[in-house]
Amino acid sequence: MNDAPHTPRRALLSVSDKTGVVEFARQLAQRGWEILSTGGTYQSIVEAGVAARQVSDVTGFPEMLDGRVKTLHPAVHGGILARREPGHLEQLEQHGIGTIDLVCVNLYPFRETVARGAEFPEVIENIDIGGPAMIRSAAKNHAGVLVLVDPADYPVALQDEVSPAERQRLAAKAYRHTSEYDAAITAYLEGTSDELPTALPEQLALNLTRAAQVRYGENPHQPGAIYRLGAAQGPVLDAQLLSGKPMSFNNYADADAAWALCEELSEQEAAVPGHEAVCVAVKHANPCGVALAQSARAAWERARDADTLSVFGGVVAVSRPVDLDAAQAMRGTFLEVLIAPEVSPEAVAWFTEKKPDLRVLVVGPAAGVSRLDVRPLTGGFAVQERDSRPWDDLCPEVVTGREPTEQEWLDLRFAWATVKHARSNAVVLARGGVTVGLGAGAVSRIWAAERAVANAGELAQGAVLASEAFFPFDDVVRLAAGAGVRAILQPGGAKRDPEVIAACNELGLSMVFTGSRHFKH
Repeated sequence: MNDAPHTPRRALLSVSDKTGVVEFARQLAQRGWEILSTGGTYQSIVEAGVAARQVSDVTGFPEMLDGRVKTLHPAVHGGILARREPGHLEQLEQHGIGTIDLVCVNLYPFRETVARGAEFPEVIENIDIGGPAMIRSAAKNHAGVLVLVDPADYPVALQDEVSPAERQRLAAKAYRHTSEYDAAITAYLEGTSDELPTALPEQLALNLTRAAQVRYGENPHQPGAIYRLGAAQGPVLDAQLLSGKPMSFNNYADADAAWALCEELSEQEAAVPGHEAVCVAVKHANPCGVALAQSARAAWERARDADTLSVFGGVVAVSRPVDLDAAQAMRGTFLEVLIAPEVSPEAVAWFTEKKPDLRVLVVGPAAGVSRLDVRPLTGGFAVQERDSRPWDDLCPEVVTGREPTEQEWLDLRFAWATVKHARSNAVVLARGGVTVGLGAGAVSRIWAAERAVANAGELAQGAVLASEAFFPFDDVVRLAAGAGVRAILQPGGAKRDPEVIAACNELGLSMVFTGSRHFKH
């Protein structure tokens, strides 16, 4: 692997992720390598019966400052950085330094420490210093030194020869490893300082690692893949596939949209009797049927019946465990994805037999999720903080003479959460904890309202209406009143608010201003 005249070849192993490292060290030793190591890695190797030397034996200095200083020494970095040519090798010999031909290092678990909510001092202690320095040194000198940052690459080092192209690939991977690590540290420090921007610094690095491969993107002619941001975990990104085909690009997007609304409604309605279960059906990232009920089956049936046409081929999220009874209620409807916190073994077996193409998912954990919402532009990105403002953060104001009834208040809250998750312009009609009409993605607010009213038909009688943005005119009010809507919720803040309020009073409607707009483009 290395034809330099010095013997034996030396490998420095110092890893946080110890997956496979003992066996790797054993195979290196069997091939005549001398093993240098540090701390816990050294302990693991020697306890397994593999001969190794501590780095401190080479440097002549013990580990210092609670392990903060152990490899930052010329005896280490000289052995890594020396070019394998006479001038450099002679200098090493003058100072009694041997070459290091392999550096196997991965870094302190900084991102994992942040993700589990550790306190600031512990997070800081998990910033690796010596590790990145060794990785960068080895990657710079990759013509003579193999650098490994991923256990998946250990077999490469056991080959008789490693090609220059393979060495360069490993070096590029090593620099990516350290750059992603530094980006995570930067993001954390900027996000925890009172004097620095909390989310939108002058320079923003997105640390993305491929988490899943898909056949293609939105359309078959577009390559696509799913990436993880840093060490974050997500309910759909890390969901367990229990049954059905692999997830597609569009499945991921729709399931994420469905679960986000399902989760928000579940938290919002948790204390309301009869609203223990939430079901959200989504089509093309827009809700098409949303319902509250006492059971998973009842919630599904109400959401399905809200728009039986649009739910065909949709993605469904249910907030409660799905049992066989709920599964069998889905018999007559073609669905792409079902996602829930739990699916009974009997239900999984039924889906596998009766709906083998349906992707049945159990939600994964959500940890270390970024506050950022990142959207592509040609040549760049538009970045904002996520719209995570809850209902309890609002100060709803009744601006009409008529107050909403208790049931209308419940439906207004429900409709507000739903319209917040629909593409603008959006209008939602709801009654009794179920959407009866939705109009989303319209270029005109009145068109969105007309679509919602038409979708509701007679069910608009006694319903409430929610809009994610204000009304520039009173036309939506008059349309809603003519359909039988009894209460309206909107942000307020338009020039013609007095005219809109007057129309509500004239027609006997309640109107509530939230003071909070929720565009979603």
